[in-house]
This record gives sequence, structure tokens and C-alpha cells, in this order.
Amino acid sequence: MTSYDDYLRWLYRDGPNLFARVQNRVSAVAFSAGIWPRRVATLEVRGRLSGRLISFPVVIAELDGERYLVSMLGERAEWPRNVRATGGQAFLRHGRREAVSLVEIDPVERAPILRQYVAVAPGARPHIPVDRHADLDEFERVAADFPVFRITPSSA
Repeated sequence: MTSYDDYLRWLYRDGPNLFARVQNRVSAVAFSAGIWPRRVATLEVRGRLSGRLISFPVVIAELDGERYLVSMLGERAEWPRNVRATGGQAFLRHGRREAVSLVEIDPVERAPILRQYVAVAPGARPHIPVDRHADLDEFERVAADFPVFRITPSSA
């Protein structure tokens, strides 16, 4: 691990600290505008307690023609619980706003998606305890710890 990995872990050690929140806000604005690569976007989901629309940056993993979101912090992140509370209804913003339905993937099916996610999301690597070049069985070992959602179009 590098000192950069240590920094990334520090940002989320007890939930996102002030620096993480600022970086996420800046990234969300840039991703929403469609400035950076297609694999990044801003996820907008209603907070399960506040009812407010919460926005934050995400990396989209594509595998076999499907798009997926992964919680790099596992269940420590709030957004998977918010997504579940809304029945999967959310929006992705990357230049335009897309209504989506997020369908949670069973842990036994997550390993190949996690491997693809770690390949395209370098900022997530320090949080997922598997080397990006590891065999699929290593990803299977941790799959239950990291929620994965398939992105499907929604008419909402």
C-alpha cells in the first residue's frame, strides 16, 4: 500500500470526513456536467430519513453489457440503505439526468462485477481488500461485504 492509499482510507475511516465531503462535492459537480469519462456519474437518491435528494460521485462498472454501482465502503456507506428504502429508484447524472432503477445483486453473483469495479475505480482499491489482479475466488470471499446494484432504465 502507498501513502495515497492510506490517505484514501483516512478520508472514510469514520464515514466521510470534511476533506472527503469537499472532494465528493467537487467531483459530483464535475461528474454531473459530464466533464470526465463516461464511467463516472453523480448518483442522486432520496435520503431514507431526511427525504432530501442526496448527490454524490460514483464509478460505473460495465460488464457483459450491463452497468453496475458498487459500494466501495460496503454497508458502512449510507447510500445502499437509501437505495433500498426507495425501492431502487434513483437518478444518474452525467451531462443529462437519467431516471434509473437500482436492482441489488445477490452476493453469489457479485465477484466478477467487483473485479471489474476495482479495475476501473482506482480510488476504491484501498477499501476493497483484494488485489485487482486476484483470481475470482478472492473476490467471492469478500462479495457479501460490498453491495452491488445493476442499473436499469426507469420511467420515473
